[in-house]
Amino acid sequence: MSPKFRLYGLTRHPDQHAALRAAGITPIAGDLDRLSSLRRLALSPFAVLHCAPPANSGTDDVRTRNLIAALSGARSLPRHIAYISTSGVYGDCGGARITEARASRPASPRGRRRVAAESRLRNWARARTQHGVRHRRGVRVSILRAPGIYSASRLPLARLRERTPALRPADDVYTNHIHADDLARACVAALFFGKPQRAYNISDDSQMQMGEWFDLVADRMHLPRPPRVARDEAERTLPPALLSFMRESRRLVNARARRELRWQPRYPHPVTLLDTLDANAVAMQ
Repeated sequence: MSPKFRLYGLTRHPDQHAALRAAGITPIAGDLDRLSSLRRLALSPFAVLHCAPPANSGTDDVRTRNLIAALSGARSLPRHIAYISTSGVYGDCGGARITEARASRPASPRGRRRVAAESRLRNWARARTQHGVRHRRGVRVSILRAPGIYSASRLPLARLRERTPALRPADDVYTNHIHADDLARACVAALFFGKPQRAYNISDDSQMQMGEWFDLVADRMHLPRPPRVARDEAERTLPPALLSFMRESRRLVNARARRELRWQPRYPHPVTLLDTLDANAVAMQ
């Protein structure tokens, strides 16, 4: 950890305090679902990394609304906020290559809540009203649109062991991935180099269909490949939460993040990680 910065971590779980301290982070007890618990956020942070997902219901993101309200009461506003959003804000793009210029058209309630959070942060950062006069806040917000996050301890092993079907190639969708370490590095880069109220696709360089991803992990971990089914069979047999991911196809372009954040993935393709893993050790997870 750099001696130039003091790190604080907001958590509603007291049992996480020891792990935060071990990582050099001072824990702050608070719950983004309860505004009254966030008074300690008025400690004038230099920068804020907002990683909390929205709640699982509603059309708005109450957690982001509460965070903004708490930060608004600080002695001085943070200079920069980086928010981890999702590539799901784009909705289904028919497999097209997508830059940040693509309009947000989320198809799922989950995606709509993320769009609400992005809009709240951007609108709050742009301006404030004082004595009837609108002023710029001077807060830079970076929106990091992340796809499926993976790491050595975050692979779809349970799904493969349960033999959950994937779509056949003719019906399959393009999916995107990012290694957890690369996402963390992008967060840090955004806090220093991100442009005001700017969105960034934080994705690796792979161009895989969803079934290819599961086949790749299965082969490297010595597990059976998942069965393939037609889309109409998937619609009849798979749960809605899983189907929502199978209805969206897109390929993210990360050129803006590379250029403006001076970031590049150390894991440009999941193979970069998978080829280094011991399948027997991973199988014990």
